[in-house]
Amino acid sequence: MAVLIADTSALVSLGTVATHDPNPLGIILDHHQVTIPEQVVSEVEETAMYEDRSGTAAEAVLDCLPKFTVRGAKLNADFPLDDGENAAVSLANELEATQFLCDEFNQLALVHASLVDTRLVTTPTLLLALVPNGHLTPGDAEDLLSTMSEARSWEENTYVGQTKATLQREQP
Repeated sequence: MAVLIADTSALVSLGTVATHDPNPLGIILDHHQVTIPEQVVSEVEETAMYEDRSGTAAEAVLDCLPKFTVRGAKLNADFPLDDGENAAVSLANELEATQFLCDEFNQLALVHASLVDTRLVTTPTLLLALVPNGHLTPGDAEDLLSTMSEARSWEENTYVGQTKATLQREQP
């Protein structure tokens, strides 16, 4: 089973659609060993305290916590992002994870450069990858991405727009 490391932002993104059918968070938990550092758990718990969409999404992630593997991770004092991304990148490198799931769109180049042999994947890319694997239809993936985009304020994100355009081309 492939090891996927996830950071807080991506988990909250997936949590925004956790009640949908199909549920991409459930799909990845069924088909990957999803490992998160303790620092990400703390950040998700903090986010769950908010009474907004992100808080509700974080609660949905916490409901799935028994399905995650939680590990300690050393922080890199020179890494310029928050403790969650720092720990997740360190853990991905330590475990030689297959994939690193991250939605820090403004810092993707930094995250990518920090990974040794792990493929960087964003939530939109994950949804796109679930289509040829038969877990989602292009329409389902586009609907899920639209819901996430609204909840996460991604409407103007060109990366998300390109993913939506790709999904639209794949629909019959």
